[in-house]
Amino acid sequence: MEEYDRASGADRLPVAPSLAPTLAAANVPRPSVLVDRRVVLVSALAIVIAVGATLVARLLTALIGLITNLAYYGRVSTAFVSPADHHLGVASVAVPVVGGLIVGVMARWGSQAIRGHGIPEAMEQVLLNQSRIPPRLTFLKPLSAAVAIGTGGPFGAEGPIIATGGALGSLVGQLLAVTAAERKTLLAAGAAAGMAATFGSPVAAVLLAIELLLFELRARSIVPVALASATAAGLRVALVGAEPMFPLTDVAAPAVAALAAYIAIGALVGVAAVYVTRLVYVIEDAFAELPIHWMWWPALGGVVVGLVGLVAPRTLGVGYDNISGIVAGDLAGRTLLLLCAFKLVSWSIALGSGTSGGTLAPLFTIGGGLGAALGAAGIALLPHAGLDPRIAALVGMAAIFAGASRALLTSIVFAFETTLQPLGLLPLLGGCTAAYLVSCLMMRTTIMTEKIVRRGVRVPEEYVADFLDQVLVRDAASAGVVALRARDTLARVRTWLGSGAPGTQHQGFPVLDEQDRLIGVLTRRDLVGLAADEDTSRQVHQLVARPPIIVYDDCSLREAADHMTHHDVGRLPVVTRAVPHRLVGMLTRSDLLRAHRPRLAEQRQAGRVLNVGRGRRKRSASA
Repeated sequence: MEEYDRASGADRLPVAPSLAPTLAAANVPRPSVLVDRRVVLVSALAIVIAVGATLVARLLTALIGLITNLAYYGRVSTAFVSPADHHLGVASVAVPVVGGLIVGVMARWGSQAIRGHGIPEAMEQVLLNQSRIPPRLTFLKPLSAAVAIGTGGPFGAEGPIIATGGALGSLVGQLLAVTAAERKTLLAAGAAAGMAATFGSPVAAVLLAIELLLFELRARSIVPVALASATAAGLRVALVGAEPMFPLTDVAAPAVAALAAYIAIGALVGVAAVYVTRLVYVIEDAFAELPIHWMWWPALGGVVVGLVGLVAPRTLGVGYDNISGIVAGDLAGRTLLLLCAFKLVSWSIALGSGTSGGTLAPLFTIGGGLGAALGAAGIALLPHAGLDPRIAALVGMAAIFAGASRALLTSIVFAFETTLQPLGLLPLLGGCTAAYLVSCLMMRTTIMTEKIVRRGVRVPEEYVADFLDQVLVRDAASAGVVALRARDTLARVRTWLGSGAPGTQHQGFPVLDEQDRLIGVLTRRDLVGLAADEDTSRQVHQLVARPPIIVYDDCSLREAADHMTHHDVGRLPVVTRAVPHRLVGMLTRSDLLRAHRPRLAEQRQAGRVLNVGRGRRKRSASA
């Protein structure tokens, strides 16, 4: 069919010469753009959300202080204080129990989503519900967290603040006419703003949004999130000052031996992060086996919190002062080890019971103590290596979060921004990366994803460039297109289709005019599905009822695939810009699938190399 005879001197088609170009130009895929005017609007909304998230962070901190003062000191004050200095004696055991009862009631008759530290729940809404967080969580989550932490819960305030900021962004996205992708960006902007407002760590907040919430790295999402984070951090400076959260001074540049030791410490802490994560979910599973309603579990967890707090009062509450003491070297030795051990017991049981609170501060306390202890052991074994126990503690606290959450870049930058100590960056990079590597080798999920993976949610593990976006249509389209000539009659085309000649098995055929320009596409059904008494003397071009849906040869396969989906077609004629609207090929769904062959071949090659290496090791071991 590529070579229909052309009668010399044939009449021109009864189609306007400019018709084909006009139709084709109107049906090409939209070119991909980094940003557009909508990004400016979303950025403006993100800045407004950041202001709201900052106010929520300050209110939550004040509310935690108010409840702590009322519960442990019997006074009305919003000062953020530690419950460790209370004088309630044995009666203090009842305080976390009462807090657990209140949280259980709020979860039962308010929303179950307030249970836990909030980030997994936000991830689930992003992945499954187009980032729609129920509006009631905007006030239920911070209120429940304030009750849990204010009554001695061994949690950090950062998780609930991040979750609340995300809920605020989602709420704005539900009230306004935005897309699901834009709503996700607003959710991430609110979460990042909450973290930046709490710790003054704007860059780490953006990285947290990327690694745990956005599941992408695109300009149209990064710009609003970064502006929201910067706004919240700037407001924090105006409200509380620019001092680092955990000051660390007088640090020397690490020598090579010390850097190697910090990397080893990070790897060991990474192993600890894996087992801490498993411990939390073992305890959660144990609570699930109890023959009582889950509403009562936080109260049972509160019993343990109260008893542990009776022995080690410093385990109560957020414990930011503990982290500062560990990093500064003020807490060390037996006191530090006992604090970390009791904090692990109290926090893991409380979190497993389903109460409301964050994970970052407890993990920092546990990891910082472990890192400091390993640093002290390293100094004893390698006295000339130049180890600093404070840097070891800093590496430990960041590495345990990197291993447990696998938010590698967030962990490194967060530890830097909260200490403002640039000489700690190199040890942090080595130690956190070692912990991240160990975690990836030993654990499939993370402390953030295990809960929702158990519910059947598939969480993206890697953020890679879209393969189809890297391949051009010209490199994947089928050449040698079988086309119909516009002046051919229906009778002749039907005769050809019934001949079984090459190309007759195709399901779609482009129609070309006298100048080889594309007029449209006809399917086999268009050609043979007509009534038997249909006028078969009609010319093919008269059957074209709609403009052609085309793609240019320099478009990407991603653009082409989206174009196919949008128009619900299985094939696209490919035209070139060099000679306007000249047909150069056809792109089908099969072509899109075949384009993946090089990628799959590379993966198989990598698998073969890995298997060969394993075989050699097995043969060496048997020898």
